[in-house]
Amino acid sequence: MASSRVDLDGKPIKPITICMIGAGGFIGSHLCEKLMTETPHSVLALDVYNDKIKHLLEPDTNPWHGRINFHRLNIKHDSRLEGLIKMADLTINLAAICTPADYNTRPLDTIYSNFIDALPVVKYCSENNKRLIHFSTCEVYGKTIGCFLPKDSPLRKDPKYYVLKEDESPCIFGSIEKQRWSYACAKQLIERLIYAEGAENGLEFTIVRPFNWIGPRMDFIPGVDGPSEGVPRVLACFSNNLLRREPLKLVDGGQSQRTFIYIKDAIEAVLLMIENPARANGHIFNVGNPNNEVTVRQLGEMMTQVKGLSFIYSKLFLAFFSMFFGVYLRLLFPYLCLQVYSKVSGEAPLEKATIDVSSKEFYGEGYDDSDKRIPDMTIINRQLGWNPKTSLWDLLESTLTYQHRTYAEAIKKVIAKPLAS
Repeated sequence: MASSRVDLDGKPIKPITICMIGAGGFIGSHLCEKLMTETPHSVLALDVYNDKIKHLLEPDTNPWHGRINFHRLNIKHDSRLEGLIKMADLTINLAAICTPADYNTRPLDTIYSNFIDALPVVKYCSENNKRLIHFSTCEVYGKTIGCFLPKDSPLRKDPKYYVLKEDESPCIFGSIEKQRWSYACAKQLIERLIYAEGAENGLEFTIVRPFNWIGPRMDFIPGVDGPSEGVPRVLACFSNNLLRREPLKLVDGGQSQRTFIYIKDAIEAVLLMIENPARANGHIFNVGNPNNEVTVRQLGEMMTQVKGLSFIYSKLFLAFFSMFFGVYLRLLFPYLCLQVYSKVSGEAPLEKATIDVSSKEFYGEGYDDSDKRIPDMTIINRQLGWNPKTSLWDLLESTLTYQHRTYAEAIKKVIAKPLAS
């Protein structure tokens, strides 16, 4: 396998050992799968839990047996961390608290997890001349310039006021009492430290800014594989509502605009970074899909409403339309939405699909938000020749099929318990 694979410059790709911190999470589990099934690389998988990668660790008959080894540790206080980084050629740091509800309720944990706990990883990589791929977030951009313009200003439609560029866009956060920005500030500060280590001490680094990566195994379902009072990110929140036959909760009317990218597309980009260090080192990469842009309200409508067109015809029409009109696709969503979850579950649509709630009611005091997060893809396309492929329709169907298959019966049991007692 090693001799037949070449990088983007035609050079043979040599097998390497990767120390992956946070390997047991959503992104880590998909990246481990990719590395085991399609490359000759080895992984030292570090995490507190391994539920999402158990299928890769057992049984011993797997063709990649011996290439992935799990180490159960918490990087906060484990002396083995530096030794494991020394054993590897590359360290990938995925560890983070990255759930919006926690930014308000656990700001100290959020700052410590995303900045303080990441410091030793950067230090050990720099001191031992090890390459680092660090996962940051699109939240480091904060608010767009456009959101400060008058609502009727035509400049709000000008891409230069809202499309986010790694090397140009400013990072604009809210006031200190808006603790929702604790996550973004911590992530930005560790980015600046990594960049400084590269400039002053020669650290070889790549920084990844994910824009809403979606797919199987993302987040958790409250009361099933996460705390009952927990609040996961938007798609998992909506999935939880649908599984429980509850209306989807739209925070502040669901007017924030987001882009969503399928996890398998995003992992392709990460693999290119791993195997093309000459092209990736020293760069910050947006990894998202600007063609999959919707408001949160439109996302909810896609998941719950029927608007006349059949599933197949609506998908064909939208695929054709998106080829020519790109981001303007979002304007048709309220009129062409289909019942994705009803299709995968076989259940009747909800009578009341959505309800509006305030951000204070949903997240508590101190919440704030950005109006848009649309990534510019110039740098990653230029350096790695990468573009996302999967439409929002397809990634929703894949993700919701997984969610229903994995959680539907467990949710029924959770709901039935109070009735039985």
